[in-house]
Amino acid sequence: MPGDYDAEYASPWAGANVVPLSPEEGSRWERRTWVALKKLTEENPEAGIHFQTTHILRRDIDMARDASGFSNHFYQHNPWYKSIFNNFRENHSSELAPGYDSGFQYQGVCINTAIYLPWLLGQCLKHGVVVKRGNLRNINEAKTLSHTGRAASIIVNATGLGSLKLGGVEDSTMAPSRGQIVVVRNETPANFPLLMCSSPLDGSGDEVYAMQRAAGGGTILGGTYDIGNWNSQPDPNTALRIIQRIVDLCPDIAGGKGIAGLDVIRHGVGFRPWRKRGLRLEEERLDDQTWIIHNYGHSGWGLHGVIRLCRGCCRAC
Repeated sequence: MPGDYDAEYASPWAGANVVPLSPEEGSRWERRTWVALKKLTEENPEAGIHFQTTHILRRDIDMARDASGFSNHFYQHNPWYKSIFNNFRENHSSELAPGYDSGFQYQGVCINTAIYLPWLLGQCLKHGVVVKRGNLRNINEAKTLSHTGRAASIIVNATGLGSLKLGGVEDSTMAPSRGQIVVVRNETPANFPLLMCSSPLDGSGDEVYAMQRAAGGGTILGGTYDIGNWNSQPDPNTALRIIQRIVDLCPDIAGGKGIAGLDVIRHGVGFRPWRKRGLRLEEERLDDQTWIIHNYGHSGWGLHGVIRLCRGCCRAC
């Protein structure tokens, strides 16, 4: 629930930004999501989302190595989504950080999840949703939890990583994708308001990003994408790598003082709900009265894909 902090609740630890990961032929939902998210940012500042120039840096070696991987759809040259974002352009060589071969920028957004998640809950309450907290051992139990006193006709299974162990689902293709981040009070520099890189220069296999949250929410430095790692505690060595590489890329974030110039708020770990076979969005008949709509396995793009997936879920219903 909003306000909780736990490794198995990844959303509070998310940056969170917009990164189109679908190939062009599968981009319909992402295109529609951006239209809705852009409108939300413009019309509802209380949701904790702000526009931010996003800089993407890439190395040729990464593009060759991951030619068929999911990240290539995002880092590719001449990407399909250049037509949907404002101010999209390739970076000049003078705008690249040392060690990176090319890059581009566009006007994206950064979501302060500490504000956005409670805002979403508030919208649910505003529209009459009855919220209950509890534990389920089997998805069948959800059928009896309707506040109407009648058996539920539709159950939406959006349990994320919980689908690994939830009775009646027990999806063995689910696993955590461990993400470790550092939250600092420092603001991102003007030349890299929101930064993402195709890989770190140190060969660690980690992720590289820095994004400043809206409304004084601090700056998220990341990160890792470690599939199958259940360690819920921040690793000091990983934290040091995260901090050092961001300072090397953006010395101004620390006022030119190195890592000593960073004012750390907290360290965090979140388990993205990764699924080997990708997102599961489908219907299943439970019995003569009840349908289950499965909507889980979003991995690291649940926040910026949530609008498109809600629409897909509604179509299934």
